[in-house]
Amino acid sequence: MRNPPLDPKFSDLAPTADTLTDYDQEHLVSYLRLLDAEAEGADWTEVSRIVLQIDPAQEPERARRVWESHLERAKWMMTHGYQHLLSRGAAH
Repeated sequence: MRNPPLDPKFSDLAPTADTLTDYDQEHLVSYLRLLDAEAEGADWTEVSRIVLQIDPAQEPERARRVWESHLERAKWMMTHGYQHLLSRGAAH
């Protein structure tokens, strides 16, 4: 697996598949950043600006939708998706 980019482009909605996607692998660092921000109690608008690179003042609905969708996917990665990463690593 290649190193994921630090600032990837974001779709309006994160994947909802029950398996790890290429998009997920590309956004692993971002998922971690979202989880860290939530754990620190960061305001979603600040996270949107910094992590997602979306200005919530200019695109409030889109910023909120992207943030919610990707945070939900990040949580899925914590509970289920990481297992896919581990199984891929064991296969190599």
